[in-house]
Amino acid sequence: MGARIRDRLRLSVGDIEVLTAVGGHLGGHARADLAERIRIGDVTAAQNRRAERKKRLTAVASSRWAGAMTRTSEDQYRLSLRSLRDQRAVLRHAIAAIRRRLAVGCGQRRGRVRGYADQEERWHKQRRLQVLTARLARVEYRIEQGRPAIVVGGRRLVKARHHLADAELTEQQWRRRWEARRLFLTADGETGAPFGNYTITVDPGDGSVTIVLPEPLRHLANAPRGRYRLAGSARFHHRREQWLDRVQAHRAVRYDIVQDPVRDRWYLDASWSADTPALPSTEQLAASGARLLGVDLNADHLAVCVIDACGNPIGEPITIPTALTGPAAQRDGRLRQAISDLIRIARQHGCAGIAIENLGFDDARNIGRESMGRGRRGKAFRRTVAGMPTARFRERLRGMACHRGLVVIAVDPAYTSKWGGQNWHRPLQQQAKQKHCHPASCCCGGDRTTRFRACDTASARCDRPPPEDGGAESYRPGRIASERARGRAPAQDRRHVPRGRQDLPGPRRPTRAAPRTQDRSGCTWT
Repeated sequence: MGARIRDRLRLSVGDIEVLTAVGGHLGGHARADLAERIRIGDVTAAQNRRAERKKRLTAVASSRWAGAMTRTSEDQYRLSLRSLRDQRAVLRHAIAAIRRRLAVGCGQRRGRVRGYADQEERWHKQRRLQVLTARLARVEYRIEQGRPAIVVGGRRLVKARHHLADAELTEQQWRRRWEARRLFLTADGETGAPFGNYTITVDPGDGSVTIVLPEPLRHLANAPRGRYRLAGSARFHHRREQWLDRVQAHRAVRYDIVQDPVRDRWYLDASWSADTPALPSTEQLAASGARLLGVDLNADHLAVCVIDACGNPIGEPITIPTALTGPAAQRDGRLRQAISDLIRIARQHGCAGIAIENLGFDDARNIGRESMGRGRRGKAFRRTVAGMPTARFRERLRGMACHRGLVVIAVDPAYTSKWGGQNWHRPLQQQAKQKHCHPASCCCGGDRTTRFRACDTASARCDRPPPEDGGAESYRPGRIASERARGRAPAQDRRHVPRGRQDLPGPRRPTRAAPRTQDRSGCTWT
């Protein structure tokens, strides 16, 4: 885990000229090093000749600039190669899905595989199969050669150069964005260096920023030892205490100088790796009797419910709207605001962790109508699925919750809506007038993190909180009350038991095993 903060640099005309010259000089050598790294291919760390490349770059920059450039080249190469492997898996999945349906005649069904509706659609799918097969061949060739295609500055911006009218850009505006993205002003931190970074140093006292100039540009220095002092200063108001603790202790801090050509601004980003706190495991949470916050991610809102140690909801369900529309920056801000509300609710109710469904629609998004229907209804459903930021939500939630000392638990999303509707929808509807089953789904998801299973008739033997304390009524309160009157232990919690065993899916049929946790995904984020 880590942290990243940003502050604006108010620079003079001379500062902008110097930073542009330094960034362009280092960017050209960084791109040359990346091209050489691609030519080397997919080799081990001992065979990528990093020491030799760094020595060559040191002569035209400095040792620390060269180390940052070679490290960035290696990271970009590994990330691109991993993206190629992911693309290969997606293409193979899509090709297999189309071939299964092509093996069945039009309008026919073979088991669970349905053929295409008519010959026209079948012809289009045969054509798409040929396109995907050719694309897969190119991807496999690149993986075999170990040479991914990397565009420094972004492939989307390169394509916009040939369609300036559609991108609503002039040639000068496009050129400014292109040159700004290809600047290289990144300096890795070093423990023991002055204020955590020798190449780009920020004084915590007055906020002054100085950088080490490359060897060919030392004549531009206005400070001792070949350094240049910027006229602007950096204060870092957000998380300033954490930043001060690191720089005053001379711990490593990475700095990035970024240009925003749209707003004509310059920014300084500071990032560092934080110490991972020792958070409790799922078993420890279940044994300690701590509360959890069950969350159900939907297309336009988050359904939230507080779950006690026995898997029972406490209080009324909470709905957090997520209007994820507009530009990317605006969507990201609204998503962060929703996660901040989640963390605030969890701390307000004394929850030790957050339980969410381990959702992922990557394959479904790429396969499209092969798995999510066709026509107007299928198109609307695919658009809804594509608008759910499952991966980004998990990453944002994991990072923000870690800093607050909360455990994020990913649970298996299988049948949560069905079992939640069978066991929790009626009590929540009577208590909070809930019309939809999303709060019931988050109750079922939070139930899987406890020591009681969501549909186990033998293990759910806990007492529910009374209604006056915020607990929901059971399906059969009269039977439990009569058993209490006779001095017997109450029967199993009927909210955990589906009304008919014949309605349960075959492979998920409950057994009378010992209580266990339901984090079947095996992914506990700490």
